[in-house]
Amino acid sequence: MKLRHLCSLVSLLSCSALAAGTTESAKPAFSDMDVFELEWASAPEISPDGKHIVYRRNGMDVMSDARTGNLWMMNADGSEHMKLTTDDISEGNAVWSPDGSRIAYTRKGQNGAEIFVYRVRDGKVARLTELERAPSGLSWSPDGKTIAFSMLVPSAPPVMVKMPAKPEGAKWAANPRITDRLKYEQDGRGYIEPGFSHLFVVPADGGTPRQITSGDFQHRGQPQWTPDGRTLVFSANRQPDAEHNFRNTDIYSVEIESGTIKQLTTQTGPDHHPVLSPDGKKIAWLGYPDKLMAYQTTRLYVMDVDGSDKKEIDLKLDRSVSNPVWNKQGIYFQYDDHGNTKIAVTGLNGKVKKLADNVGGTTVARPYGGGSFSVNNKGVIAYTHTTPYRPADVAVLAKNDAKPELVTGLNEDILAYRNLGRTETVWYKSTADGRDIQGWVTFPPDYEEGKTYPLIVENHGGPISNYGDRFSPEIQLYASAGYVVFYPNPRGSTSYGEEFGNLLFNNYPGEDYQDVMDGVDEMIKRGYTSEDQLYVTGGSAGGIMSAWMIGKNNRFEAAAVVKPVMNWISKLLTADNYYGYADYRYPGQVWENPETYWKFSPVSLVGNIQTPTLVMVGDADMRTPLSEAKQLYSALILRKIDTALVEMPGAYHFISNRPSQMISKVKHVLAWFEKYPAEAEAPVKQEK
Repeated sequence: MKLRHLCSLVSLLSCSALAAGTTESAKPAFSDMDVFELEWASAPEISPDGKHIVYRRNGMDVMSDARTGNLWMMNADGSEHMKLTTDDISEGNAVWSPDGSRIAYTRKGQNGAEIFVYRVRDGKVARLTELERAPSGLSWSPDGKTIAFSMLVPSAPPVMVKMPAKPEGAKWAANPRITDRLKYEQDGRGYIEPGFSHLFVVPADGGTPRQITSGDFQHRGQPQWTPDGRTLVFSANRQPDAEHNFRNTDIYSVEIESGTIKQLTTQTGPDHHPVLSPDGKKIAWLGYPDKLMAYQTTRLYVMDVDGSDKKEIDLKLDRSVSNPVWNKQGIYFQYDDHGNTKIAVTGLNGKVKKLADNVGGTTVARPYGGGSFSVNNKGVIAYTHTTPYRPADVAVLAKNDAKPELVTGLNEDILAYRNLGRTETVWYKSTADGRDIQGWVTFPPDYEEGKTYPLIVENHGGPISNYGDRFSPEIQLYASAGYVVFYPNPRGSTSYGEEFGNLLFNNYPGEDYQDVMDGVDEMIKRGYTSEDQLYVTGGSAGGIMSAWMIGKNNRFEAAAVVKPVMNWISKLLTADNYYGYADYRYPGQVWENPETYWKFSPVSLVGNIQTPTLVMVGDADMRTPLSEAKQLYSALILRKIDTALVEMPGAYHFISNRPSQMISKVKHVLAWFEKYPAEAEAPVKQEK
């Protein structure tokens, strides 16, 4: 990794242009191999005194074709920026000790990861543990003597028969894999080892980890210490039918010495992310009462530390809140608003003060949300900052009323020397009901006003998610190929309130289709493109929408449907999250209401499709399994519609996880579109 020069937040782009020493048009456009040069910050942690920041510096390794990450540290003004250790092994999960003298973190080991401690004054590193499984959720005790964490305690898999002994030297087939669990596999992870995650404590100067929680329940997340160091507060699902009642988590406390567990909340729904007030008298947490809806906003609650006097803090925000932190200044949190992630602070009175915008830049594929922040007791905030032109850098907000300062410039040695596509926000009206719909447009780097360009519609996944004004290498690669790229947030997207997000309840796909098509018409109206230059793509829920669009109309020259769900009936009984849809997306289980599940399945429209369609999926995808993509491909090849099936070897649902496969994904989409150039005289294309 390379050190880069720094620019203030307000002058980053002008600083980049000066660094390049040339005009934008003379710079090369962002290209395939530039993907391997990208770096981004994640998980910045400000020291208790506000003088230092440790964060994870991520990149793309061209030799291993993998995303990598190591811990780096710097002064809060960006000076003395250097790697934390000399180890060239994956590191993360850094947490400062209460006095700021040490940093606990995890490092990749033979069995997943181990806990290490870095001593700030002399840079010495000590390994604390030799664990059988990977730890997570590190948390220092108030006196700095103990570290709590979560770790899987394995269980023996079920055995149904006793096989006869095989002869010496015989090579028999491996024993069958047997499961009797609801959740037994996970996309990107594969088969889940049987067992339950529990909370442990270990001395901060090394020693034997001791298990604190008990029972056949999952105890994940970062536990929180009470000020006296005697109790941990955490979120878990310890209900008798926890596996099937999977959304119903609660807040609990456990005594360190006795292991006595007390349930503090009883609300039906997800209660999670507890944080304690500085005096230890109250607990704030996130959750909502589960109403079996497609989308509900996550709310902020507070109660006394013994679980009494519960109440919601009325933020009057109508946005989901996340990542709460409580210090003397108030309760800090993140939220998405109109496709942009913010940091805000509130008191118990619910009065919200927005502190920072443009949090994110950590997904580094498509322009989704994300990012994180930390804040010390004096209110100094370190967070990940992004724009459509840069992945995440570390920014610092010294005071609530100050302007943030960008203290890293991780991509100035590459992106400052590239002519990137300009990104603009667009608003337009939905013809379905007159709602305001937001989207973004990225133009080719050498875009000429008044000239029309081929248009790519990029539909986001989720669908309960959002795109925004964040850096996306995939979008920039499409723009560099000469396309105007339009990516909207139709109804069902988050960051526009609960009612807007829940419009897909029992109606997906529904009028969100019309929202996207109205955006296409807006692009034509603005003169960016024309009727005979339209292309569409998208992955996951974006693949569903792309397939739905070409089943409903014949306006597109070509389509690339990536990792779609084609048939809700088959998807919901084969995918890793099959159990989470009934009653939340559609009423009842698939066998109870097959007509509705079929009605909203894109395969029901496949007989209408005339658009040449590329189908793409990872062959290890467990979220939208390979069989879903094959249903679309098989139907189209039987109907003699131009099609091709691209299977990414070893790729799970995040098909762009490996840098080369991100490049390959984009290049296959572009190659397919280039096979079907705009017609000289376009025929009239009709809705169906």
